[in-house]
Amino acid sequence: MRAAIGLGSNQGDSLKILSGALHRLNPVARSDLYQSTAWGPPQPDYYNLVAIIETPLAPELLLDELLTIERQWGRVRRQRWGPRTLDLDILLYEEIILTTPRLMVPHPHLLERNFALLPLAKLAPHWLHPVAQQSLAVLAARLNREGLVCLGPQW
Repeated sequence: MRAAIGLGSNQGDSLKILSGALHRLNPVARSDLYQSTAWGPPQPDYYNLVAIIETPLAPELLLDELLTIERQWGRVRRQRWGPRTLDLDILLYEEIILTTPRLMVPHPHLLERNFALLPLAKLAPHWLHPVAQQSLAVLAARLNREGLVCLGPQW
Protein backbone atom coordinates (compact mmCIF):
# COMPACT_ATOMS: atom_id res chain seq x y z
CA MET A 1 0.00 0.00 0.00
CA ARG A 2 1.14 3.54 -0.73
CA ALA A 3 1.20 6.14 2.04
CA ALA A 4 2.32 9.76 2.20
CA ILE A 5 4.17 10.69 5.38
CA GLY A 6 4.82 14.25 6.54
CA LEU A 7 8.09 14.77 8.43
CA GLY A 8 8.92 17.80 10.56
CA SER A 9 11.48 18.87 13.14
CA ASN A 10 12.38 22.07 14.97
CA GLN A 11 14.38 20.81 17.97
CA GLY A 12 17.86 19.33 18.11
CA ASP A 13 19.87 18.60 14.97
CA SER A 14 16.80 18.67 12.73
CA LEU A 15 18.59 17.76 9.50
CA LYS A 16 20.25 14.72 11.08
CA ILE A 17 16.94 13.67 12.68
CA LEU A 18 15.02 13.99 9.42
CA SER A 19 17.72 12.11 7.54
CA GLY A 20 17.63 9.30 10.11
CA ALA A 21 13.84 9.09 9.97
CA LEU A 22 13.94 8.96 6.16
CA HIS A 23 16.42 6.12 6.34
CA ARG A 24 13.99 4.16 8.55
CA LEU A 25 11.02 4.92 6.29
CA ASN A 26 12.88 3.85 3.13
CA PRO A 27 10.75 6.05 0.84
CA VAL A 28 10.12 5.44 -2.84
CA ALA A 29 10.04 9.23 -3.25
CA ARG A 30 10.76 12.27 -1.09
CA SER A 31 10.24 15.97 -1.51
CA ASP A 32 12.61 18.86 -1.27
CA LEU A 33 13.26 20.23 2.19
CA TYR A 34 11.17 23.21 3.31
CA GLN A 35 11.41 25.68 6.15
CA SER A 36 8.10 26.79 7.59
CA THR A 37 6.76 29.05 10.28
CA ALA A 38 5.59 27.00 13.26
CA TRP A 39 1.93 26.62 14.17
CA GLY A 40 0.96 26.93 17.81
CA PRO A 41 2.95 28.58 20.59
CA PRO A 42 6.06 30.68 19.82
CA GLN A 43 8.89 28.37 18.74
CA PRO A 44 11.60 27.99 16.09
CA ASP A 45 10.71 27.45 12.45
CA TYR A 46 10.31 23.86 11.25
CA TYR A 47 12.14 21.86 8.66
CA ASN A 48 9.61 19.80 6.71
CA LEU A 49 9.44 17.32 3.89
CA VAL A 50 7.14 14.60 2.62
CA ALA A 51 7.96 10.98 1.83
CA ILE A 52 5.94 8.45 -0.12
CA ILE A 53 6.40 4.92 1.14
CA GLU A 54 5.21 1.46 0.21
CA THR A 55 4.05 -0.43 3.28
CA PRO A 56 2.38 -3.75 4.09
CA LEU A 57 1.11 -2.25 7.35
CA ALA A 58 -2.51 -1.28 7.89
CA PRO A 59 -2.94 2.43 8.79
CA GLU A 60 -3.06 2.00 12.59
CA LEU A 61 -0.06 -0.35 12.54
CA LEU A 62 1.79 2.20 10.40
CA LEU A 63 0.91 4.85 12.99
CA ASP A 64 2.43 2.63 15.71
CA GLU A 65 5.63 2.33 13.67
CA LEU A 66 5.79 6.11 13.14
CA LEU A 67 5.32 6.75 16.88
CA THR A 68 8.18 4.32 17.59
CA ILE A 69 10.45 6.21 15.18
CA GLU A 70 9.47 9.52 16.82
CA ARG A 71 10.37 8.18 20.28
CA GLN A 72 13.71 6.86 18.99
CA TRP A 73 14.55 10.44 17.99
CA GLY A 74 13.61 11.87 21.38
CA ARG A 75 10.01 12.94 20.75
CA VAL A 76 8.17 13.71 23.97
CA ARG A 77 4.56 14.91 23.76
CA ARG A 78 4.22 17.83 26.18
CA GLN A 79 2.19 20.49 24.39
CA ARG A 80 -0.18 20.42 21.45
CA TRP A 81 1.56 21.93 18.43
CA GLY A 82 4.63 22.54 20.58
CA PRO A 83 8.26 22.15 19.50
CA ARG A 84 9.46 18.64 18.70
CA THR A 85 12.49 16.71 17.64
CA LEU A 86 10.44 14.72 15.13
CA ASP A 87 6.86 14.72 13.95
CA LEU A 88 5.66 12.01 11.58
CA ASP A 89 2.12 12.21 10.20
CA ILE A 90 0.18 9.96 7.86
CA LEU A 91 -1.08 12.46 5.30
CA LEU A 92 -2.71 9.99 2.89
CA TYR A 93 -2.99 6.23 2.75
CA GLU A 94 -3.98 5.16 -0.75
CA GLU A 95 -7.47 6.65 -1.25
CA ILE A 96 -8.71 5.43 2.13
CA ILE A 97 -10.89 7.52 4.43
CA LEU A 98 -10.49 6.39 8.04
CA THR A 99 -11.67 7.86 11.33
CA THR A 100 -10.82 6.09 14.58
CA PRO A 101 -10.14 7.41 18.09
CA ARG A 102 -6.40 7.28 17.28
CA LEU A 103 -6.16 8.20 13.62
CA MET A 104 -7.80 10.22 10.88
CA VAL A 105 -6.84 9.64 7.25
CA PRO A 106 -6.49 11.77 5.24
CA HIS A 107 -4.79 13.98 7.78
CA PRO A 108 -7.51 16.39 8.96
CA HIS A 109 -5.34 19.50 8.40
CA LEU A 110 -3.61 18.50 5.16
CA LEU A 111 -5.56 20.94 2.99
CA GLU A 112 -4.61 23.95 5.11
CA ARG A 113 -0.95 23.16 5.79
CA ASN A 114 1.24 24.42 2.98
CA PHE A 115 4.32 22.68 4.41
CA ALA A 116 2.63 19.31 3.85
CA LEU A 117 0.35 19.78 0.83
CA LEU A 118 2.77 21.66 -1.44
CA PRO A 119 5.65 19.16 -1.20
CA LEU A 120 3.21 16.25 -1.52
CA ALA A 121 1.56 17.79 -4.58
CA LYS A 122 4.97 18.11 -6.25
CA LEU A 123 5.66 14.41 -5.60
CA ALA A 124 2.23 13.10 -6.56
CA PRO A 125 0.25 15.81 -8.38
CA HIS A 126 -2.39 13.40 -9.68
CA TRP A 127 -3.06 11.64 -6.37
CA LEU A 128 -6.74 12.20 -5.60
CA HIS A 129 -7.62 13.51 -2.15
CA PRO A 130 -10.36 11.06 -1.15
CA VAL A 131 -12.50 13.62 0.72
CA ALA A 132 -12.06 16.67 -1.53
CA GLN A 133 -12.23 14.47 -4.67
CA GLN A 134 -9.66 16.65 -6.42
CA SER A 135 -6.04 16.12 -7.35
CA LEU A 136 -3.34 17.32 -5.00
CA ALA A 137 -2.07 19.67 -7.73
CA VAL A 138 -5.45 21.41 -7.96
CA LEU A 139 -5.72 21.67 -4.18
CA ALA A 140 -2.15 22.97 -3.79
CA ALA A 141 -2.68 25.65 -6.44
CA ARG A 142 -5.20 27.34 -4.12
CA LEU A 143 -2.98 27.29 -1.04
CA ASN A 144 -1.31 30.30 0.55
CA ARG A 145 2.49 29.94 0.46
CA GLU A 146 3.16 32.49 3.21
CA GLY A 147 5.80 31.40 5.74
CA LEU A 148 7.10 28.58 3.53
CA VAL A 149 10.55 28.50 1.89
CA CYS A 150 11.81 25.69 -0.31
CA LEU A 151 15.41 24.89 0.61
CA GLY A 152 15.81 22.36 -2.21
CA PRO A 153 17.00 18.78 -2.14
CA GLN A 154 19.16 18.41 0.96
CA TRP A 155 20.15 14.76 0.69
